[in-house]
Amino acid sequence: MTRLRRQAVWRWSLWTLRVATAAGLAIDAYVHFDLAALYAEAGGAINEGVLFRVEAAVALVAAVAVMAIGRRVGYLAALAVAGSALAAMLVSRYVDLGQLGPFPDLYDPVWFPEKLLAAFAEGAACVTALAGAIIIRPGKKSPPIAGPRQRRPAGKSSESTGGTAP
Repeated sequence: MTRLRRQAVWRWSLWTLRVATAAGLAIDAYVHFDLAALYAEAGGAINEGVLFRVEAAVALVAAVAVMAIGRRVGYLAALAVAGSALAAMLVSRYVDLGQLGPFPDLYDPVWFPEKLLAAFAEGAACVTALAGAIIIRPGKKSPPIAGPRQRRPAGKSSESTGGTAP
C-alpha cells in the first residue's frame, strides 16, 4: 500500500470515529429531549425532566466539539458525557438509591425501546470516543479528509513510476 493510500485510509478512519461518536451523542440527546416532558411530572426544582434536558444539551455540545475540533480533549469530553449518562442509566435501572439531596429518586427498573436506543448509542459513543482519544496524540488535530496533493518530480508521471507516488 502506498504512503498516500495509507494516509487516506487513516484520515477516513479518523473521520469515521468522529462521526460515530457525534452520532451516538446526538441520538442520546434526541432520546433525552424526547423523554424530558414525560419525566418532568415529578415536583421540585430539580426533577428528572430538568436532568434529562441538561444531559441532552451537554451531549449536543460534546457532539459539536468532537466534530468541530477533532482533538483529544473533544473525545475525552464525549467519553465523559456518554460514560456518565450510561452509568447513570444503568445505576438507575438496577439500584434504587432513593432521593439524594435535591435530586429525585431516579429508580426506573423497566427497559423500553427508547431507553435501549439511548443505552446502545451511549455505549457506542463511549467506545468510539475512547478509540479517538487513544489514537489522537495530545495536542494534535485529526487531519482533514482532503490532504495536500503531493508533487511529483518534473518529468515523471504516474505511468512512469508504476502508478505509485515517489
